[in-house]
Amino acid sequence: MSNTRENILSALRKNVRETYDMPNLGQLKPITYGDPVAEFKTKTTTTAGARLIEARVGDDLNALVRQAYPDAQLIASNLQGVNAQLNPDNCSVEELERVDVGVIEGKIGVAENACIWVPQQMKEKTVCFASQQLVIVLRQRDVVNNMHEAYDRIAASSEYFQQYKFGTFISGPSKTADIESALVYGAQAARGVTVVLLSD
Repeated sequence: MSNTRENILSALRKNVRETYDMPNLGQLKPITYGDPVAEFKTKTTTTAGARLIEARVGDDLNALVRQAYPDAQLIASNLQGVNAQLNPDNCSVEELERVDVGVIEGKIGVAENACIWVPQQMKEKTVCFASQQLVIVLRQRDVVNNMHEAYDRIAASSEYFQQYKFGTFISGPSKTADIESALVYGAQAARGVTVVLLSD
């Protein structure tokens, strides 16, 4: 009995006219910026389509969240300084499905694409994806130039996976235009994202 996959690959190999060596990835130079924080701020509000709030470490985080979302009825967070009605460390997935605003902490910001590395730091990671609006708190000192630097930092640190074995990059609100070319927000995750960028 013939293997369809192998037949297809064999036919493709027979019809290749030119071959090329794989590029030396060591010669690639990742993009860097004179001011990665400034680039991150610009990309956050343009490319990623998120809202940016600049604050200082020690500012009233709860007040910042309430100012950004004054009509929120149900807030979920396990961060100190946030008066949340739900704590994703001790509530159910079903309860988190009703959340208006989730407040989480990002660990690495990437200037080239405004992605933020969010390791799981709560029992129920649903808060990262089911919240209608998501607030990500990030320190300026944790902004790097590019994804290469971000992955190097993740690989070098075991702190991100001490308790939970999950992490994700989040960049702005969830959106898709796959269906009839109509742009829809909140298709797979939050409808809107606010980044609270803290300076020391």
